[in-house]
Amino acid sequence: MRFTFLGTGTSAGVPVLGCTCKVCRSTDPRDFRYRSAGLLETDTTRVLIDSGPDIRMQLMHRPFKKIDGVLLTHIHYDHVAGIDDLRGFCKFGDIDIYANQGTVDALRVTMPYCFTEKLYPGVPLLKLHAISPAQEGTIGDISWQAVEVMHDWLPILAYRFGSFAYITDMKTINEQSRQLLQGVQTLVVNALRFERPHHSHMLVADAIDFARSIGAQRTYLTHLTHEIGFHDEANSKLPPDVRFAYDGLTIEV
Repeated sequence: MRFTFLGTGTSAGVPVLGCTCKVCRSTDPRDFRYRSAGLLETDTTRVLIDSGPDIRMQLMHRPFKKIDGVLLTHIHYDHVAGIDDLRGFCKFGDIDIYANQGTVDALRVTMPYCFTEKLYPGVPLLKLHAISPAQEGTIGDISWQAVEVMHDWLPILAYRFGSFAYITDMKTINEQSRQLLQGVQTLVVNALRFERPHHSHMLVADAIDFARSIGAQRTYLTHLTHEIGFHDEANSKLPPDVRFAYDGLTIEV
């Protein structure tokens, strides 16, 4: 399988609107960060993880092929606001969307025109599937397991795909969920910034400690703010097995 980081930014993205800091003015494309999302692919299956407000541009220059499923982490705007932009992919058939019950319920409220008994022409054709913590499933030839983590007080979902796991917006995790992630070889996990604790996100040191606790062999940090700094300089502060991801990076998993 291969995983592409479609976006590695936090809710404000980088550059931040109105900010004139050196990172937001950088000409290095690795310092430009759309809102966090990812694309997991095999030769026959494509799975999208989250569909935020930048998804149209994130997918614009990628092959226009069927999306076999969408795995949502949680209902926050920066992770779901682009679901309507997936309507073009409905030419291949209805799009299956998987999320926890709270996210499914909220989508029915925030996008009611997609889930009425009688749909008007042109709306995206979406099939919502509520999934539970620790639930396993398959989309095409990709097997997944949901893992519940906490985004401050909000339960959200991470996903494990065999030896690969994707986690965003985590602040804490209970021991039962941590056990579900033991043995992951490649980990993608959120790390907001180096300093200044946040009520609902881990910092870089927290993310590294977590990666060590589950035995990850290589770790990519995502959901980053402009406070991370320039890409190369920031990476030089990390241990060799931990790297900052950047938009467009593709890894084999």
